[in-house]
Amino acid sequence: MLVRKLSVLGSAVRQWEPFSREGAVVEGIGLMIEARGIELGIGEICSIGSDPPVAAEVVGFREGRSLLMPLGELRGIRPGLSVACREKRPQAWVSEQFLGRVLDPMGHALDGGADPEGAVPVPLYGEPVNPLVRRRVDSVLDTRVRALNALLTLGQGQKVGLFAGAGVGKSTLLGMMAREADVDVSVVALIGERGREVREFLERDLGEEGLSRSVVVVSTGDQPSLLRVRGALFAMSVAEYFRKQNRSVLFVMDSLTRFAMALREIGLATGEPPTARGYTPSVFAQLPRFVERAGGIEGEGSITGLYTVLVEGADMTSDPLSDALAAILDGHILLSRDLAAEGIYPSVDLLNSRSRVMPVIADPHHRALAATFLRYESLYRKSEDLIRVGAYVPGMDPELDQAVSLHPRMMEFLSQPAGEGISFTDSLAALEEVLEGEDVRVGSGEGEL
Repeated sequence: MLVRKLSVLGSAVRQWEPFSREGAVVEGIGLMIEARGIELGIGEICSIGSDPPVAAEVVGFREGRSLLMPLGELRGIRPGLSVACREKRPQAWVSEQFLGRVLDPMGHALDGGADPEGAVPVPLYGEPVNPLVRRRVDSVLDTRVRALNALLTLGQGQKVGLFAGAGVGKSTLLGMMAREADVDVSVVALIGERGREVREFLERDLGEEGLSRSVVVVSTGDQPSLLRVRGALFAMSVAEYFRKQNRSVLFVMDSLTRFAMALREIGLATGEPPTARGYTPSVFAQLPRFVERAGGIEGEGSITGLYTVLVEGADMTSDPLSDALAAILDGHILLSRDLAAEGIYPSVDLLNSRSRVMPVIADPHHRALAATFLRYESLYRKSEDLIRVGAYVPGMDPELDQAVSLHPRMMEFLSQPAGEGISFTDSLAALEEVLEGEDVRVGSGEGEL
């Protein structure tokens, strides 16, 4: 009996934490709150004060003080307020009832309904995946967008960047894919958006049909940087939850740039040195970890990631963030302001876009058709200025003559109404119709498109 009591006592001692779980605020500068008298680990969630409490996350520590950033408003925070640990391991609570709902980064309803029930905890930051259990991208994802299906074919489990400036139809294309793509679940993360844009996207671009099979997580630009970061992480945790149920998931995030900007704000507030364009080293360390959470896993489903990246003009290399993201993604789709000005939507710049998995998942005839289309498009674009000013002389170059002749049909092929989804099979049939009678050499386009 005595031995048993000693064993129980020993177990209790091992579980006892020899430090205080409550401290006090001692300083607050900018976005950062410093607390003393409580030992905390990075990532733990605390509450500050009690009327009402303000949630905060531990982002660092120095000289015996814990550094916290709020998940809400800083108003009312003052020295001496109590700081208590609420959640030792950062978790996201996810439920099957999330489908069809609009949520904030904490999982609370924003659509006027009650908070979803039946939630289970999943890791907020995800868990590292053994690269040998990842599935290869070997099956086509039917996006229901003709230009992408036929010329920039995407695969299930691929990670793609949508590079675009403002006003070129980015949100419309995202809504089309979230609503129409051949997947089981769409998870949409609207990070750093203006409040007006959120409702417009839900009602105009996604619609009731799209929302019914989607989970939308919203963190607007007026919210604290830590909440914007948490919104992206929470949305990815939701996608991982559905992937574990062997479902195909489309993860749509607008935008990855604003997520990086929020990470930069946190890094600068904690004292990290700024590097290229003010981005801190931790930004370039965390982005690959976040992006790599997508993909397919053996015995589970897949997450196809579509991340928007804001660019200036059409140059992806002028911004260090865009350049870094292009290197870690499995392809990029660049939207053209010139095509948008011509009224061609989606305004995909085919010559500057790439799908790195297309050579693997498309059959030889399909690749040959795409290569032929792109060859004619390239010929036309190179001579476009001469054609427009009337300096082009027909008969000098038969292949260019053919490119000029086909150009109207090619532009018609690229243009697609937002409410009209076109299947993968119909997309290929339309591509063959555009190139009917052309010399399509099977075996061309074997390399990376």
